[in-house]
Amino acid sequence: MFTSSQLGGKWHRRLGVECSSSMLPLKSNPPIQFHPASHSHSKRHHHPLFQNYQNTIHHMHNQHTFFLKLPKLPSPFLIKSLHRANPKLIARNSVLSISNNSMLSSSFISRSAAADEINDGEGNTTTSDTASFRKFKLNQSTFLASLMPKTEIGVDRFLHSHPRYDGRGVLIAIFDSGVDPAAAGLQVTSDGKPKILDILDCTGSGDIDTSKVVKADANGCISGASGASLAINTSWANPSGEWHVGYKLVYELFTEKLTSRLKKERKKKWDEKNQEEIAKTVKQLTDFDQQHRKVEDAKLKKTCEDLQNRLDLLRKHSESYDDKGPTIDAVVWYDGEVWRVALDTQSLEEDSDCGKLANFVPLTNFRTERKYGVFSKLDACTFVANVYNDGNVLSIVTDSSAHGTHVAGIATAFHPEEPLLNGVAPGAQLISCKIGDSRLGSMETGTGLTRALIASVEHKCDLINMSYGEPTLLPDYGRFVDLVNEVVNKHRLIFVSSAGNNGPALSTVGAPGGTSSSIIGVGAYVSPAMAAGAHGVVEPPSEGLEYTWSSRGPTADGDLGVCISAPGGAIAPVPTWTLQRRMLMNGTSMSSPSACGGIALLISAMKAERIPVSPYSVRKALENTTVPIGDSPEDKLSTGQGLMQVDKCYEYIQKSQNIPCVWYQININQSGKTNPSSRGIYLREANACRQSTEWTVLVDPKFHEDANKLEDLVVFEECIELHSSDSTVVKAPEYLLLTHNGRTFNIVVDPTNLSDGLHYYEVYGIDCKAPWRGPLFRIPITITKPMAVINRPPQVSFSEMLFQPGHIERKYIEVPHGASWVEATMNISSFDTPRRFFVDTIQICPLQRPLKWRSVVNFSSPAAKSFTFRVVGGQTLELVIAQFWSSGIGSHETTNVDLKIVFHGIKVSQEEIVLDGSDAPVRVDAEALLASEKLAPVANLIKIRVPYRPGDAKISALSNDRDKLPSGKQILALTLTYKIKLDDGAVIKPQIPFLNGRIYDTKFESQFYMISDSNKRVYSSGDAYPTSTKLPKGEYNLQLYVRHENLQILEKMKQLVLFIERNLEDKDIIRLSFFSQPDGPLMGNGSFKSSTLIPGIKEGFYLGPPKDKLPKNSLQGSVLVGSISYGKLSFAGQGEHKNPEKHPASYQISYIVPPNKIDEEKGKTSLSSKKTVPEHFEEEVRDAKIKVLGGIKQESDEDQLEWNKLSALLKSEYPKYTLLLAKILEGLVSRSNIKDKFHHNEEIINAANEVIDSIDKEELTQYFALKNDPDEDAELMIF
Repeated sequence: MFTSSQLGGKWHRRLGVECSSSMLPLKSNPPIQFHPASHSHSKRHHHPLFQNYQNTIHHMHNQHTFFLKLPKLPSPFLIKSLHRANPKLIARNSVLSISNNSMLSSSFISRSAAADEINDGEGNTTTSDTASFRKFKLNQSTFLASLMPKTEIGVDRFLHSHPRYDGRGVLIAIFDSGVDPAAAGLQVTSDGKPKILDILDCTGSGDIDTSKVVKADANGCISGASGASLAINTSWANPSGEWHVGYKLVYELFTEKLTSRLKKERKKKWDEKNQEEIAKTVKQLTDFDQQHRKVEDAKLKKTCEDLQNRLDLLRKHSESYDDKGPTIDAVVWYDGEVWRVALDTQSLEEDSDCGKLANFVPLTNFRTERKYGVFSKLDACTFVANVYNDGNVLSIVTDSSAHGTHVAGIATAFHPEEPLLNGVAPGAQLISCKIGDSRLGSMETGTGLTRALIASVEHKCDLINMSYGEPTLLPDYGRFVDLVNEVVNKHRLIFVSSAGNNGPALSTVGAPGGTSSSIIGVGAYVSPAMAAGAHGVVEPPSEGLEYTWSSRGPTADGDLGVCISAPGGAIAPVPTWTLQRRMLMNGTSMSSPSACGGIALLISAMKAERIPVSPYSVRKALENTTVPIGDSPEDKLSTGQGLMQVDKCYEYIQKSQNIPCVWYQININQSGKTNPSSRGIYLREANACRQSTEWTVLVDPKFHEDANKLEDLVVFEECIELHSSDSTVVKAPEYLLLTHNGRTFNIVVDPTNLSDGLHYYEVYGIDCKAPWRGPLFRIPITITKPMAVINRPPQVSFSEMLFQPGHIERKYIEVPHGASWVEATMNISSFDTPRRFFVDTIQICPLQRPLKWRSVVNFSSPAAKSFTFRVVGGQTLELVIAQFWSSGIGSHETTNVDLKIVFHGIKVSQEEIVLDGSDAPVRVDAEALLASEKLAPVANLIKIRVPYRPGDAKISALSNDRDKLPSGKQILALTLTYKIKLDDGAVIKPQIPFLNGRIYDTKFESQFYMISDSNKRVYSSGDAYPTSTKLPKGEYNLQLYVRHENLQILEKMKQLVLFIERNLEDKDIIRLSFFSQPDGPLMGNGSFKSSTLIPGIKEGFYLGPPKDKLPKNSLQGSVLVGSISYGKLSFAGQGEHKNPEKHPASYQISYIVPPNKIDEEKGKTSLSSKKTVPEHFEEEVRDAKIKVLGGIKQESDEDQLEWNKLSALLKSEYPKYTLLLAKILEGLVSRSNIKDKFHHNEEIINAANEVIDSIDKEELTQYFALKNDPDEDAELMIF
């Protein structure tokens, strides 16, 4: 999901910040400030201020959320069911009876010329400039309109002219976290048709195995999968008499937030009942004591003990309460026509008569009858059911967050009583394709994505909206992109997706929305009306702008990245389990459905007017009819072609309806090079900006697969006039004759005379015969010319940078060769109210995800703040400082910012080191290329990875129900089973290096693993981004599922290596030593601590292998993993230099565990062979007794007396056993409430002496004579 990057989620992977307030902010309140969370899913981008939200939504592209409560509005606004209109209420409340004309007249135009006409909703039209706009005040209708922005993209103007083209006849597939069919506004369309045609869980997270078949007994009861006896309703038709049964822990179907609420409510009720039982038992004990002063009778003693044990048990249960959640039984049967489903939910109900299976109203596949259920009044969670594989799989579909319902509401919600809160296309229908896996906190999976595409084609959808994504290694690449290309090109679906929330730095667009050619990527825009109404700022900005956190282009291969922009915030329906009707969220997750709804209006009109619908023609119309956001060409990298305009776009479509549907694919190569090819030109590095370059451009017209070869392809010929936005920098031919087979031409880019900084140009083609069509294709050319750092020591200062809300400063610096980290200081002054800034840096390295660093800096008063971050020498660094769009918006003070950055670096011969398991050290040469540096190497091994091969590998064909591609190919699944044994409980994380870290930029469709024990209890599951799981001691099966259509590829993966990673305990962390001599590790001398590097002079040292005993269970072939750093930070806090992983320029170090030492193994064998079975038994008994002694709590005099007796008894049995004597000493020291301290201290001294006397001093002397700690050598030599 694309939540804003560090706010939560893939949407890493879920919702953004949720702020509750009793009412919306008034004008006198300070502005509400939202800041981005990084891109999930993610799984994946996290801001430190929002750790509580980061795992929930790894990948949704929603930026922020807060709850809306409007006590001054009529109650129907919040609580009356939208699908049950109440005319009387509407008549009494003017808020709910606002006419469409009022809506049109009261809205704002997003961008304007110097003077715009604005109607204040009272019938008064004024001419506005910046000053007059700031005086604008919302009225009730404009406020409501701002909560579901539509005027900004021309929706009101379009519907005013075409009221029946409101999405009718259009079907949208919502790829998201699931849609609640009971949510407000999602029951019917504007013309009375069902709003939701199908609801699918494409992830499989709600699947229940119902392959077990039972028959009813003579009493009409069956045995449920949970073991419960279930009574069957006699009216249910079941000709075969066969009942498929399964069960599910209900918390597995609920979101984390809903589960948390239920646990609190259930705990409260449990505590009340438990307290009642405790009170009863205490009273019974009191009454018993009063009635029986002396208890000598055995029965009475037993009664008293039972009461006391009951009380102890009740108290213990109160302390160890753990709610694993209720279990629901599921029953599936075939009634002769369709498969039916019934659930037994008694475990969710307080009343034992409620939730019985026989009282359940049977469901069938939602697509058939469009019926849904609710588990219980307590959870208020809606669900639907779908049956697959001839009754053997039941899918219970719930949403994995509120995100999907909100997205669906923006696109299509219909509120007949509150038209201002309608979605963009209230007449459109939708299907819900849940791609956010409930097991993964709502992160998408490859399985979910593929099944969603299959469903969208099967249902003959017109549009797809997907508000999910994450950063990518390679743009426009991967299995999912290949399938999307097929869906768009062959089946003519229009795919719309969010661009991401990782801005404001360039090249932050996420996959798939911002990186895929076949997908319309949407950026997030905020208008003055949205700022004033939804965000409640004191003074709205004078004109609209892109949200600060909205991701920017270009992609790594030069494509623009963002296609268009749309409003990035709205109040929209949310699921019933949230216990509210609507919620305000903002992010590119919201701009995408806004654009999708606008496109649905266009398709509705095109279908009604019988204009051919093509994703090619619609996208071209969108791009060529936008309103620019910003005044410079470089703004296109943030906003795409601009803010979409539905009305203008439809006019364009009408005019061009007889023109062939063609997409102009662009493929570019630098002259003289065949690889890599690109979709644009991106000159980012210093060398590329110092010379003129020539490029070969291939324009390749693409037709849909059903195009007629004779009527469409043969006759296609266009005379193209080529234009350059600046011919002094970009030179291109004047004309091009384009045919179906494509045509190449050359362009020359000369950036040598450009100033340092960002520059954007385009070469575009115009149809000579129809110039009104606008650009048929565009070749984006982005140049980031970096400044050179010539100072020594290398540092750069930027002084007196002036900021206002939303202002962004971009600096491009050629990082000096040899630099590996930066230490920066930011000073801010000249402001009167608090300020919030984003400080982002980004570098692009080949075949890597962008190297990105972010700090969100808050200033309440003038101050200086320092930070460090990693850099790569020789690569261009983009440094972005942005004042958050709503920060300081009510102030007229300009903020002054000074920034100083100093480059540091130590160049080493080996950055990442592998110790091969031998006793030989590794030599490292270090050199400072820029300035003198403190060389202080530190290396720790903090994790262990144990490799496993699968014990079993099976390939199977998946069912046709959900896993057959539109091409007709059947998807295959490879199941690999790994046997894992843990001798002790541990926190583990599976690692599959070949597959991990990639969802979109991989040619494999999907990966998923589950860890279970011998009883098939599932402890953990995960996908491309594994998570850590705490497992108790025992044996486990890890099953890894890999899906692909190619059998040969899966065959090659049958021996795939998997690692189980475990963090070492603090006592087991290995701190490696450094030496100045190659024999240092064995001789124990020549320790290397630190040195000062002088530029131009290399210095060498040796890194020794682990000298201490390796951690337990370090098997041969295992890998110990950690970090190594070489330089010392100026800003490092006390003790930070000992933790290399905290250094911005740290690198991985690995140690391969060698075979065990033969001598040690022989010694252990000979020692154990001398011990007989009775001797072993005696040792076990002794150790058990000592353990009991250590477990006695000496809290009372009685406890101490028992402890004294037992310790004296054990000393008499094992008088010289050191571990026993040490345990006795430990027990004496741990005592509290000592009455006779002198006597107690004397006991401790005597016990300590006994421990010392029990040690074999000769053996100890020999041990220390052989042991030498090289770390202490240097200190011992100092006098």
